[in-house]
Amino acid sequence: MSAPAATARRTLTVRRPLVRPAGKRNRLLGRMRGWVVRGVIVLGATLVFLCMLDVWLRLQVTHLGYELSVARKMQLRLEHERGELELELATLRDPARIDLGARRLGMTEPRKGQVVTLR
Repeated sequence: MSAPAATARRTLTVRRPLVRPAGKRNRLLGRMRGWVVRGVIVLGATLVFLCMLDVWLRLQVTHLGYELSVARKMQLRLEHERGELELELATLRDPARIDLGARRLGMTEPRKGQVVTLR
């Protein structure tokens, strides 16, 4: 055997690279990680917004409940006052009371001939 033939047998062949190439795969993983981080941030921001919206809506419901309670109390008070005013009006319109007031002022029933009917 000759020397060149012996060295040909000792040639090392590498079937896979010893170092992974820093090419497309790492860039792809980096981009995917970026999208995941962005997605998590967007999801978190959306959840925070929805929680704040829920709190605001609950506060609005409470506030409107207080306003409705005040309006209901005012309505009841006004209905009571209206009833009192209707009673006072009925008392003032009573014919017996009007007759008594007219007699105090010196008024009397009209005699025949004092009443003129217009047509």
